Amino acid sequence: MKKLFVASLLSISALAVHAKDIVDTAVAAGDFKTLVTAVQAAGLVDTLKGKGPFTVFAPTDAAFAKIPKADLDALLKDKAKLTAVLTYHVVPGKVMAQDVKAGMVKTVNGSELSLGTMGGVTVDMAKVVKADIVASNGVIHVVDSVLLPK
Repeated sequence: MKKLFVASLLSISALAVHAKDIVDTAVAAGDFKTLVTAVQAAGLVDTLKGKGPFTVFAPTDAAFAKIPKADLDALLKDKAKLTAVLTYHVVPGKVMAQDVKAGMVKTVNGSELSLGTMGGVTVDMAKVVKADIVASNGVIHVVDSVLLPK
């Protein structure tokens, strides 16, 4: 009986881990502090906690560090521009890495970004360095650069 109870608790814990939405998953990962700060500054937390599904190409803190500090600070203060940049990282639907097809795809902000599949998945000129982080309302693919709309 005790083993069954422990097994049940472990199963519930495993489900709870997968039940996090995109925002909570990014927070828990610890490598997306700048992204989470930007999402909060743009007022997009509720959207990314919404039903979705969404595919998010998420730049790490190291990716944001490639942007000069003054430029990043200015971006974080310009809500309209920040929202445009962040929504450029989001595609409607849940697209796993194995399902990515090379070509143009429309983002949530209305612009298109270029997906590539040669030598791994690329998004515009950024590389997907970790794919298929599943959240309750979509999937996160970690990219090595911040994507900027054209």
